[in-house]
Amino acid sequence: MMTAKPRILVTGASGFIGQHLVRRLSERGYLVRAAARQPVIFDDPNVEGIALGDMSRSFAAEYVVRGVDAVIHAAGMAHARPGLPDAAYTAINVDATRQLARAARAARVKRFVLMSSVRAQVGAVHDGIVTEDTPANPTNAYGRSKIAAEALTAELLGGSSTQWTVLRPVLVYGSGVRGNMATLMRLAASPYPLPFAAMKGRRSLLSISNLIAAIEHVLQAEAARDATFIVADSAPVTIADMIRALRKGRGRPSMLVPMPEAAIVAALRKAGKGEIAELLGGDLIVDAARLRQTGWQPAEATADALASAMRERAAATDTDRTRH
Repeated sequence: MMTAKPRILVTGASGFIGQHLVRRLSERGYLVRAAARQPVIFDDPNVEGIALGDMSRSFAAEYVVRGVDAVIHAAGMAHARPGLPDAAYTAINVDATRQLARAARAARVKRFVLMSSVRAQVGAVHDGIVTEDTPANPTNAYGRSKIAAEALTAELLGGSSTQWTVLRPVLVYGSGVRGNMATLMRLAASPYPLPFAAMKGRRSLLSISNLIAAIEHVLQAEAARDATFIVADSAPVTIADMIRALRKGRGRPSMLVPMPEAAIVAALRKAGKGEIAELLGGDLIVDAARLRQTGWQPAEATADALASAMRERAAATDTDRTRH
């Protein structure tokens, strides 16, 4: 248990998760050292912005951890990128974690939280329900780098005074999200019918609010020390569920029509959108019971959180149009 007003280092502070995390921790009364590749200016007396530089090379890890009570390592290469060699993922997701964990151990930082991914265990689709006990079988360089970073964290910090926690979130969504979920939100924002009514694949998702609450929980919970946890919303959803919720956030009807799933997936793959095809068509269902048993609960329902994210996206888009 940390004392009042602890100082938290957040790496990846300029990213989707990092930005939300820095803001929430500050609102909760934490002092935040927000580290990103380039200097970031925060108009917040609780937040100190610092530049990490290129984490694929040696960086001043000892400096960035100096004087902090906890580290939340959210920096890294966040998505699988076709054609990128394994070495690129290793440099950013593994070697940088090694430097930071060693520095945290030497500085006797109280808690080290590594943001990993469920992709450290499984591919984009998986038969059956994934738990922490599901054998790790990552299917791409991104996932392999994440499982390697997890192993390093446990090896370097195990038995030290620095308690560690690894979090494996599923696909995270919220205001400002990028990647496949951003593509899906753009589709939902269109005024046209979408052919997803017959698609049966179910996926576990995670709202940014539920993720931030989980991170804050493991910073404090003794039951979360030296352990790995999957993080997800309460129940999986279909692509049709996602579109309904997103369009509800825009005040629109769902406008879903049936079309053979195989035809949709084939068309997406032909267009070079294989990752989107997997998101739409396959199952990836997880069980976050182990984290819930430590006292965390996902307070936000997926449908409500998706609708809220869509409203925030629409408001931000309208603001940008007004400025220009």
